[in-house]
Amino acid sequence: MTSSDRSGVLPLDISEPVRPSTSPEPPSSTPAVRLAASDGEPAPAARADPDRLHSRCDLQFDPTVAHPARVYAYWLGGKDTYAADRQAAEEVIRLRPAVVASARANRAFLARVVRFLAADCGIRQFLDIGTGLPAPDSTHQVAQDVAPQCRVVYVDNDPVVMAHARALLTSTAAGACDYIQADVRDSGTILAGAAVTLDLTKPVGVLLLAVLHFVPDSDDPAGVVATLAGGLAPGSFIAISHLTADLAPEQVGAAAQAYNALAPVAVTPRTHAQVSGLFGGLPLLAPGVVPACEWRPDIGAVAQPCDLHAGVACLPRGRR
Repeated sequence: MTSSDRSGVLPLDISEPVRPSTSPEPPSSTPAVRLAASDGEPAPAARADPDRLHSRCDLQFDPTVAHPARVYAYWLGGKDTYAADRQAAEEVIRLRPAVVASARANRAFLARVVRFLAADCGIRQFLDIGTGLPAPDSTHQVAQDVAPQCRVVYVDNDPVVMAHARALLTSTAAGACDYIQADVRDSGTILAGAAVTLDLTKPVGVLLLAVLHFVPDSDDPAGVVATLAGGLAPGSFIAISHLTADLAPEQVGAAAQAYNALAPVAVTPRTHAQVSGLFGGLPLLAPGVVPACEWRPDIGAVAQPCDLHAGVACLPRGRR
């Protein structure tokens, strides 16, 4: 990606709705859709192929309905939004103004985690699940700034997000980027698809940032994490950030309720204990599960209040 691409999200031609499959298969039998990998070559103009793309949630491009990725992008200052997205985003801001700081704290947490794993822990492979729309300092940019040979797989269940990712999240010549359309709950499918680009016998940094709060309790988010962990090599890391109402229960509760009334995928705020439980007892790096802005902040950084708990766990060596 050139420096001009780092200013924010760029629009793609997505004027034609993405049609959901007319006969969806059960999630366990739905294969991941792998988009062409980037090995440093310029990506062609991207447009989702409606006859090939299918996601567990069958998210469809509809500019009249608020879209989770576009709402989040709006909080980050992105311009690739529609009126419905802005309405939902502004309503949440009205009820919980700190949501903007939270979104930006989450993005900064991503950069710090990836930089730490690449520079201090020697991680050269990353699996970013719940990619969202491209924004400055994406996973491959941060990782490949440290080590150009880093390989990154981006995963999202939304074909529009994946079309953006394929066009804009492109690798250095020394490294690689790949793209998988799959739902976070389809852990086995994600691991199988990631193994095409990543060597899962070696450590991987897995990012589950601001995505597990879209998984309801009935779908066992801790089980999702456990399945992913079970397919990783010892020495791998799992990073999680997650919406919480701990700091402002009434405001965040009202904001989440308003968001859920306007967006097709509901959010579930969770407590510190619940977010900690998502790691399934894996050893946590210091400082443990803390507000995202307090996880190893940059020297001199002024922490802003944010409604996200975050932490990073390591899969111990000798675990298998």
